[in-house]
Amino acid sequence: MQKSIGMKRKELARKNSNGKGTLIKGTTARGQLITRFAICVDNAEYPAALELHKIYRVLPDAQAEKDGDMRVIDESGEDYLYPSGFFMMLALTPKTTRTLSQSFARKLQLA
Repeated sequence: MQKSIGMKRKELARKNSNGKGTLIKGTTARGQLITRFAICVDNAEYPAALELHKIYRVLPDAQAEKDGDMRVIDESGEDYLYPSGFFMMLALTPKTTRTLSQSFARKLQLA
């Protein structure tokens, strides 16, 4: 299977999005909603799409993770695949995760 870096895999994007390319939350095995965030630590190959040291929402994509990629919502507001090495996952408290999720939701409402 060909890797898709900085591009959507159409079949996965369709399956994992809400029609706007912005599925924010995934679910755990117990059906609980989860939200993950990562910070960009390398944007050399995609400076227009990724801002260094910015926090991005990470969407669940098991196949991308197996391939060493991450699905993130970038500066375009759409979710795309990037190499996992471009990001560091953040271990956040539940309160911080809630606050960030609410902040991103407000941003979407304003857009």
